[in-house]
Amino acid sequence: MPVNVLIPTPLRKLTNEQDTIQGPAGTVAALIADLDNRFPGLGGRLTDEAGNLRKFVNVYVNEEDVRFLQGKETELKDGDTVSIVPAIAGG
Repeated sequence: MPVNVLIPTPLRKLTNEQDTIQGPAGTVAALIADLDNRFPGLGGRLTDEAGNLRKFVNVYVNEEDVRFLQGKETELKDGDTVSIVPAIAGG
């Protein structure tokens, strides 16, 4: 059973309008690399030039923010749900 990745509306143009895609278990970093390989440009929207998660993108594994886990090295198991949530600013 793969990992389910929930894609936010602003990034769906990169995933052929798919709102949920599946990826391999492993780490968040490996998942992002796999997604970028299958959907070119997606990885660049999630990580900066140094490979760090962008500050305006939040990644959750089963509703836990990876920034409070092991960041990109957070382990993923089959059946996990990864949510990509762009930060929203307003005033």
